[in-house]
Amino acid sequence: MPVYQYRCDKCGHVFEHTEHMAEHATAHPSCPKCGSQTVQHAPTPFVAKTGRKS
Repeated sequence: MPVYQYRCDKCGHVFEHTEHMAEHATAHPSCPKCGSQTVQHAPTPFVAKTGRKS
């Protein structure tokens, strides 16, 4: 399951939430720090690691 990163609009806390890709469009996690429902998805960079050398 992918881990998505969110940022709370109220307190600015950045947190991770694990959810299925199908749930991501409808998921609305609350902030674990202040309990606010006003959170925004925060895009995160990722690195793809392969077995082949380029």
